Amino acid sequence: MKIVHVVPGEPLPEPRGALGGAVLARDLAVGGERWSKGRRLTKVDLDLLAAGDVRGFGPGAGPARPVALLVPERGEVHEDDAAVRLAVAVAGPGLEVRGPHESRIDLLAVGPGVLRVHAMRLEQLNRIDGLSVFTLFDGQLVAAGTLVASIKTGPHLVPAADVLRGEAVAAAGRPVVDVRPYAARRIAAIVKESLAPAGRTRFEAALAARVEGLGSSLIALAYVADDPAAAERSFRRFLRGADRADVILTAGAVSTDPTEGILVAFAAVGGRVVSHGVPAHPGSMLWLGRAGRTSVLGLPSCGAYSTATAADLILPWLLAGEPPNRRTVARLGHGGILSREMRFRFPPYARSLDAPEG
Repeated sequence: MKIVHVVPGEPLPEPRGALGGAVLARDLAVGGERWSKGRRLTKVDLDLLAAGDVRGFGPGAGPARPVALLVPERGEVHEDDAAVRLAVAVAGPGLEVRGPHESRIDLLAVGPGVLRVHAMRLEQLNRIDGLSVFTLFDGQLVAAGTLVASIKTGPHLVPAADVLRGEAVAAAGRPVVDVRPYAARRIAAIVKESLAPAGRTRFEAALAARVEGLGSSLIALAYVADDPAAAERSFRRFLRGADRADVILTAGAVSTDPTEGILVAFAAVGGRVVSHGVPAHPGSMLWLGRAGRTSVLGLPSCGAYSTATAADLILPWLLAGEPPNRRTVARLGHGGILSREMRFRFPPYARSLDAPEG
């Protein structure tokens, strides 16, 4: 860039044409109006600077003499244009773009869903001097209108080569940032009859809050005897036909006992457990499996009722299209100590559930 100094009240040091695209380097008050740093100056602006009614901006600021202007040279991009290009490259589906304002662009969730952030490429972007992209946590559950990421450029004039590098990093795979909406799924539950009547009431209320809070519907709830044959009949009912569910939740099973009726029945219908437990607490003893196109989530005893657990992270992920596999489960480990301080990770319905003790 070229730096040109303008002395208010004196003629411009260069013809207006030579100052095309000049950018203000600091905040000023010109004719009583605030001009923010980064402002692209028009010919009228240049004449106002030369006219002389120019002061520093802020309490007690005196006359500004001289005023530094940054004049772009070949291969340089204005900060706002650079931020727009980077935002277009970074933003995936489910996002609304707002800005730029002082070279910052914000990305907001269009609707509720799961925020996905490609952390490795995010870091690669932030290694490029002058480019900054900052986000909420990968996997965080967000509501409509949530600010999930911002894009900011540092210098007022950014080397075009650096913007191109950023665009190339952002284009090297799935979106760097996107929000995956919850789909309206059909959910069924299989619960052991041994659950006491009082416990059933609490369980059903907590289950309804979870399912409805994520925009899905509970199509059926089956209480079964502590017998593999009874559980198998319910699994078969929910795996095909009119009552087929996208997700089956189970409760009351002892996940560490291989002779547990619900687990035996699940294997009998061709189900496969993909995760015996998860790297998070509370809820570390939940189990995850799949049978055909249906995901099966075995709720931990602590989460069958009114406590927010790892199940309240896994279930929303499943409803947003994350596959029921080990990779999905493994992502829980980073931030998996689900203490009271981590409640921001849970969906809105979990605010009515008891806070985890951690």
